Amino acid sequence: MRITVVGDVLLDVDINGAATRLSPDAPVPVVDVADIRRRAGGAGLVATVLAQDGHSVSLVTALSNDDGASHLRRALSGVSVLAGAPLAPTPTKTRVRIGTHPMVRFDEGCSPAPVPAGTAEMLEAIASAEAIVVADYGRGITANTDIRAALTAAVRRVPVVWDPHPAGSEPVAGVAVVTPNLAEALASAKAGGLAPSGTGAEEAGRYLLEKWGSAAVLVTRGEEGALLLAAGDAAQGIPAPKTNVSDPCGAGDRLAGSLAVHLGLGLDLAQAATRAVEDASEFLANGGAASLAVVEAPRPEAPEPEAPEPGPVVELKGLELVDAGDLHPDGVQLARAVRAGGGTVVATGGCFDLLHAGHARTLAAARSMGDCLIVCLNSDESVRRLKGGYRPIVSAEDRAELLLALECVDAVVVFGEDTPEACLTQIQPDIWVKGGDYTPEELPEARLVAGWGGRCVTVPFHPARSTSGLAEALAKVS
Repeated sequence: MRITVVGDVLLDVDINGAATRLSPDAPVPVVDVADIRRRAGGAGLVATVLAQDGHSVSLVTALSNDDGASHLRRALSGVSVLAGAPLAPTPTKTRVRIGTHPMVRFDEGCSPAPVPAGTAEMLEAIASAEAIVVADYGRGITANTDIRAALTAAVRRVPVVWDPHPAGSEPVAGVAVVTPNLAEALASAKAGGLAPSGTGAEEAGRYLLEKWGSAAVLVTRGEEGALLLAAGDAAQGIPAPKTNVSDPCGAGDRLAGSLAVHLGLGLDLAQAATRAVEDASEFLANGGAASLAVVEAPRPEAPEPEAPEPGPVVELKGLELVDAGDLHPDGVQLARAVRAGGGTVVATGGCFDLLHAGHARTLAAARSMGDCLIVCLNSDESVRRLKGGYRPIVSAEDRAELLLALECVDAVVVFGEDTPEACLTQIQPDIWVKGGDYTPEELPEARLVAGWGGRCVTVPFHPARSTSGLAEALAKVS
């Protein structure tokens, strides 16, 4: 689908590290920087996600010619960027994190900007689109009169989804859906003289529906989902799937982009809104905006390990399973090579006895968060200690072979301990992924992974899909 994203781009920077001491100059932590990750924010995030979904994406925006803009262009690989003349510095938001804990944020170049100029190419991208997303972040692109005229014409022929901003322009009349979050909707209603009672979502949404002249308003409410309002119809609540989220950044951008796609594919309003809420939840479960970051400054390589004693077994695609004493260093080098190339190392672990659909979904979700996926696999002895004498059903060699047959798995490490901590210490993944209905902070590996600046992510648990259930079903037919 040809999708045009109209809006303001930001540069989001995450500085990740560990803090083990205080500064001698002041009682503040000293952060040993592990890596610096940069990604496109605002309309750039919407465009990046849609391009990764396989759509042909044009981004109509304003882009400067400073250092921040050069990072943005790299992050927007795969997106056709159509930008007017630079009129202001690139707005940059830099967050410093210790492990998974945010410490401070610095904003640069975020003061009000003049209305940027448009070009014929920008207007043509709006006129030729099959669906349009307006991601207004208050930087002036939606105030350009030529662009507003092009959007006014576009609403008559294609779905236009408008994600508003308190400092931005009002949506043009006739857009398919406007997607304010609850705080934005309440603030707009109060500014209009209303005093919404209770949560106020419906009252605020009705007010905005009339004020903006849109076909519908979808008020997003975080983990509570969204409330859909259309003229003449009863309000419809849309629940969000239960998801454990450590950073909700990017959910609204993902929702707006998905909503435009589903409307463009011909789904009715309620169906499209429901799918968009589900897509936003899945996006967060898979790492959210942070999963799209480009690692610009990989951390220095650790010293070459001294000859390790035989222990874990590492298998890489294209290699036969061998003793750990010969191949274990290559597992470390694989992670180093990916990081040295600016990539993200993802790892997950488990027994994976009787591979099933739940495993495949978890592994695919994990692989989508980075540039390689290393699976830490319990050995046969380890499985017996954890699961009992009748397990594993499938040997470690066969389990490793089945895992490596999956396109999403790049390497398998077989370990004999009860926990994968030794493997994790050697690999030092940027992201440790587990399936389940707990929070990342509850994972026993969370503290270990945070020690080198990594983070833990959980993906949704898939009910009715388990090795135990599969084994019981097989026993009935044996």
